[in-house]
Amino acid sequence: MNKEFIPYEQALELKELGFDEECLGLYNKNGDVLPLKPYTSENKAPLYQQAFRWFREKYCLQHEIIRAGSKHWLLTIIEIDKVTENSIFNGNRYELDDEIEPNTYEEAELACLKKLIEIVKQSKK
Repeated sequence: MNKEFIPYEQALELKELGFDEECLGLYNKNGDVLPLKPYTSENKAPLYQQAFRWFREKYCLQHEIIRAGSKHWLLTIIEIDKVTENSIFNGNRYELDDEIEPNTYEEAELACLKKLIEIVKQSKK
C-alpha cells in the first residue's frame, strides 16, 4: 500500500506549496507511512492521486503520462483554463527532460510529480 503514497520529500515540498488536504496516511519520524486514518497533521502522506488532483485544481496544471517505447514514457504537463477546462491558447506546455528516462510507470509518476513541484516553485519566484 505504501507505493500509493508520494515520497516523504515530495510531501514536504507540497506542504511548502500550500497543500493542506486531509490524507489517509501519516509519515512517522523514520519516513514510513502509517496508513488508513484521515490525518490532518503536518506529516501528511498524500496519495499520488490527491497530489495530481491538487495541482489540477489549485494551479490548473494537467498531466499526461504515455508509454513511448518499451521502457520509456512521454510526460506532458499543460495549463488548463478553469472555466472551459481546455488547454490555454498559447499556455505553457512542459515535457519531461531528455536526461530523465523512467523505466516504469511509477518512476514516470514520480518524475511528473517532481516536475509539477518545480513548475509551481518557479512560478512563485
